[in-house]
Amino acid sequence: MSYVVAITGGIGSGKTTVADRFQALYNINIVDADIIAREVVNPGTEGLIQIEQHFGPQILLDDGHLNRAKLRECIFSEPSEKQWLNDLLHPLIRSEMQRQIALSTSEYTLLVVPLLVENKLQYLANRVLVVDVLEQTQINRTVNRDKVNHQQVKAILASQASREERLAAADDIINNDHKIMT
Repeated sequence: MSYVVAITGGIGSGKTTVADRFQALYNINIVDADIIAREVVNPGTEGLIQIEQHFGPQILLDDGHLNRAKLRECIFSEPSEKQWLNDLLHPLIRSEMQRQIALSTSEYTLLVVPLLVENKLQYLANRVLVVDVLEQTQINRTVNRDKVNHQQVKAILASQASREERLAAADDIINNDHKIMT
């Protein structure tokens, strides 16, 4: 089994950029929780089947994929629905992350988990690397990348672990307040 380094950080911190840079330089495997989270709700998966059974067929797009905008409406207006969804998806995501880590063939594996601290997943890794940026940098990057407004980004930031909580969980820190040269 390879040595697992978890990469975490708040929205817009540059986690994916850092992971991709390590992968390009050292040819190591990446296990990305965000990618897995999308895969566990693909058409035909147990995750999507249960979501449709719970929320009804209107939760699907015409092509059978998850209507993410509709799902967001459902879970943000009702905290118990968000909890139901988390209770369904988190074990599926965690199980797939563990499966991919076990299959990794590189000496090191990067486990990219945005909500590592919030979900207390540090136990999945040998080390925790926090990609750290100032809050204003997070806001600017996310507004530019996702074409959302400042209030939406601030709401996301409020739902995530604080910068201090992430830094307290870190074995290593990358300050990513500047543009990474590729």
